[in-house]
Amino acid sequence: MKKYELTSESMVFQGIELYRIKALVSFANVKEGETGGYIEKEDNLSQIGDAWVGGNAIVRENATVFGNAVVEEYAVVCGNALVDGDALVRGHARVRENAVVRGNATVGGNAVVHENGSEEGSAGRECRSRGSANSEKKRHARV
Repeated sequence: MKKYELTSESMVFQGIELYRIKALVSFANVKEGETGGYIEKEDNLSQIGDAWVGGNAIVRENATVFGNAVVEEYAVVCGNALVDGDALVRGHARVRENAVVRGNATVGGNAVVHENGSEEGSAGRECRSRGSANSEKKRHARV
Protein backbone atom coordinates (compact mmCIF):
# COMPACT_ATOMS: atom_id res chain seq x y z
CA MET A 1 0.00 0.00 0.00
CA LYS A 2 1.24 3.48 -0.84
CA LYS A 3 1.70 5.98 1.97
CA TYR A 4 1.79 9.08 -0.26
CA GLU A 5 0.99 10.26 -3.77
CA LEU A 6 2.20 12.99 -6.08
CA THR A 7 -0.38 15.76 -6.37
CA SER A 8 -1.13 17.93 -9.38
CA GLU A 9 0.45 20.89 -7.57
CA SER A 10 3.86 21.40 -9.11
CA MET A 11 6.68 23.90 -9.43
CA VAL A 12 9.79 24.20 -11.54
CA PHE A 13 13.06 24.38 -9.60
CA GLN A 14 16.32 24.81 -11.52
CA GLY A 15 14.61 23.56 -14.69
CA ILE A 16 13.12 20.41 -13.09
CA GLU A 17 9.40 19.98 -12.52
CA LEU A 18 8.67 18.90 -8.94
CA TYR A 19 5.39 17.68 -7.44
CA ARG A 20 4.00 18.28 -3.97
CA ILE A 21 3.25 15.08 -2.09
CA LYS A 22 0.19 14.16 -0.03
CA ALA A 23 -0.07 11.46 2.65
CA LEU A 24 -2.59 8.73 1.88
CA VAL A 25 -2.38 7.24 5.40
CA SER A 26 -1.28 8.45 8.82
CA PHE A 27 2.23 7.41 9.96
CA ALA A 28 4.80 8.79 12.42
CA ASN A 29 3.96 12.52 12.81
CA VAL A 30 2.23 12.72 9.42
CA LYS A 31 -1.57 12.70 9.21
CA GLU A 32 -3.62 11.29 6.35
CA GLY A 33 -4.34 14.06 3.83
CA GLU A 34 -1.38 16.20 4.97
CA THR A 35 0.60 17.77 2.17
CA GLY A 36 4.36 17.58 2.23
CA GLY A 37 7.25 19.02 0.27
CA TYR A 38 8.24 18.51 -3.35
CA ILE A 39 9.80 15.54 -5.13
CA GLU A 40 10.62 14.94 -8.77
CA LYS A 41 9.48 11.29 -8.86
CA GLU A 42 8.36 8.48 -6.58
CA ASP A 43 11.89 7.04 -6.52
CA ASN A 44 12.93 10.07 -4.42
CA LEU A 45 10.91 9.02 -1.35
CA SER A 46 10.39 5.47 -0.14
CA GLN A 47 6.84 4.21 0.28
CA ILE A 48 8.18 1.97 3.09
CA GLY A 49 8.94 3.17 6.62
CA ASP A 50 8.25 6.61 8.04
CA ALA A 51 10.44 8.67 5.69
CA TRP A 52 8.88 12.02 4.76
CA VAL A 53 9.55 15.22 2.86
CA GLY A 54 7.74 18.08 4.56
CA GLY A 55 7.24 21.82 4.41
CA ASN A 56 8.75 23.27 1.25
CA ALA A 57 11.68 20.85 1.17
CA ILE A 58 12.82 19.45 -2.19
CA VAL A 59 14.19 16.03 -3.17
CA ARG A 60 15.12 15.65 -6.84
CA GLU A 61 17.27 13.92 -9.45
CA ASN A 62 18.45 10.52 -8.16
CA ALA A 63 18.43 11.50 -4.48
CA THR A 64 16.59 9.12 -2.14
CA VAL A 65 15.03 9.50 1.32
CA PHE A 66 14.14 6.26 3.12
CA GLY A 67 13.96 4.53 6.49
CA ASN A 68 12.55 6.99 9.03
CA ALA A 69 14.48 9.98 7.65
CA VAL A 70 12.84 13.40 7.33
CA VAL A 71 13.70 16.28 5.02
CA GLU A 72 11.80 19.42 6.01
CA GLU A 73 11.49 23.19 5.97
CA TYR A 74 13.47 24.52 2.95
CA ALA A 75 16.14 21.82 2.72
CA VAL A 76 17.21 20.43 -0.68
CA VAL A 77 18.49 16.90 -1.34
CA CYS A 78 19.71 16.26 -4.89
CA GLY A 79 22.17 14.47 -7.15
CA ASN A 80 22.75 10.90 -5.95
CA ALA A 81 22.48 11.81 -2.27
CA LEU A 82 20.98 9.41 0.27
CA VAL A 83 19.23 10.30 3.52
CA ASP A 84 18.28 7.29 5.66
CA GLY A 85 17.89 5.88 9.15
CA ASP A 86 16.47 8.46 11.54
CA ALA A 87 18.37 11.33 9.90
CA LEU A 88 16.93 14.84 9.74
CA VAL A 89 17.78 17.42 7.09
CA ARG A 90 16.20 20.80 7.80
CA GLY A 91 16.47 24.56 7.57
CA HIS A 92 18.18 25.68 4.38
CA ALA A 93 20.61 22.74 4.39
CA ARG A 94 21.77 21.16 1.13
CA VAL A 95 22.72 17.50 0.70
CA ARG A 96 23.93 16.82 -2.81
CA GLU A 97 26.08 14.82 -5.23
CA ASN A 98 27.06 11.48 -3.61
CA ALA A 99 26.62 12.58 0.01
CA VAL A 100 25.08 10.26 2.61
CA VAL A 101 23.30 11.39 5.78
CA ARG A 102 22.30 8.50 8.06
CA GLY A 103 21.73 7.26 11.57
CA ASN A 104 20.45 9.94 13.93
CA ALA A 105 22.40 12.72 12.20
CA THR A 106 20.90 16.18 11.85
CA VAL A 107 22.02 18.54 9.11
CA GLY A 108 20.54 21.99 9.50
CA GLY A 109 20.99 25.71 9.21
CA ASN A 110 22.79 26.55 5.97
CA ALA A 111 25.03 23.46 6.06
CA VAL A 112 26.10 21.85 2.79
CA VAL A 113 27.11 18.17 2.54
CA HIS A 114 28.33 17.15 -0.90
CA GLU A 115 30.50 15.00 -3.17
CA ASN A 116 31.40 11.92 -1.12
CA GLY A 117 30.64 13.50 2.25
CA SER A 118 28.97 11.54 5.03
CA GLU A 119 27.17 12.71 8.15
CA GLU A 120 26.48 10.05 10.74
CA GLY A 121 25.16 10.73 14.19
CA SER A 122 24.12 9.11 17.40
CA ALA A 123 21.00 9.96 19.38
CA GLY A 124 20.80 13.54 20.52
CA ARG A 125 23.86 14.68 18.59
CA GLU A 126 23.79 17.27 15.86
CA CYS A 127 26.53 16.77 13.30
CA ARG A 128 28.14 19.93 12.01
CA SER A 129 31.60 20.73 10.80
CA ARG A 130 33.46 22.60 13.55
CA GLY A 131 30.13 23.34 15.23
CA SER A 132 28.98 25.84 12.60
CA ALA A 133 25.47 25.91 11.19
CA ASN A 134 26.97 27.37 8.01
CA SER A 135 29.49 24.58 7.54
CA GLU A 136 30.41 22.83 4.34
CA LYS A 137 31.54 19.20 4.20
CA LYS A 138 33.07 17.90 0.99
CA ARG A 139 35.17 15.22 -0.64
CA HIS A 140 35.56 12.20 1.69
CA ALA A 141 34.61 13.98 4.89
CA ARG A 142 33.18 12.15 7.90
CA VAL A 143 31.97 13.64 11.14
